[in-house]
Amino acid sequence: MRLQAFQDDPVIRDSIASLPEMEDLQLELPLPPHPCDDAGFRIQDEPFSPVIASTVRVFTDRMPPDTSPKELEIMSDTETRKALEAGTLAPAFSLHSTPDQIVALEDLRGAPVILAFYPADWSPVCGDQMALYNAAHAEFHAHGAQLIGISVDGVWCHAAFASARNLHFPLLADFEPKGEVARRYGVYRDTDGITERALFVIDRDGVIRWSYVSPLGINPGVDGILEALDGLAAASSIKEARA
Repeated sequence: MRLQAFQDDPVIRDSIASLPEMEDLQLELPLPPHPCDDAGFRIQDEPFSPVIASTVRVFTDRMPPDTSPKELEIMSDTETRKALEAGTLAPAFSLHSTPDQIVALEDLRGAPVILAFYPADWSPVCGDQMALYNAAHAEFHAHGAQLIGISVDGVWCHAAFASARNLHFPLLADFEPKGEVARRYGVYRDTDGITERALFVIDRDGVIRWSYVSPLGINPGVDGILEALDGLAAASSIKEARA
């Protein structure tokens, strides 16, 4: 998947251009051909800061004919990772949802939690996936579940992305140290510097009851999440009936 200049999409361009980090900056285009190469982004012959490099990282959903070996490696998805499985206690974390607000997993105990790790803001597949979850938010809420998105993008990038997509659930910044929470859940791609497209459903006691890692280029949808939530509800009903 190749990096694409964000000015090609007016929604992305206008949203990112409004960020504080982008004031008075001029991009030198075209962007370098290699993906995930933050050092390759330049502003007036100086390297981008990691924040801005994270902000303008955009993946396309088509593989061009001149795809590099590095890009083929990303597309092949051959890295071996082990996501945490059902029955595992969900690792604790505290991450920023905004510059001034922090969400801690511990604070969400007592209700189901859906963790949706995704590779990057502004990716076409990620945008579609988050929009789908936004549309399904009422169904998640009917199960009493809290939906949380997590990627390695910074809070300002999340803010612009959430605003452009009109998202109504928190996006957490696993930004510094980069990918620390994703590593705990076994879904960080070291060679690419992004997270897997991974889902976890956690029960009210903080135990993972379902997990799934989707290929990067495929939207995993909501069916698996809803089935897991239905399973939690059924188990809770049986437990209450026996009490």
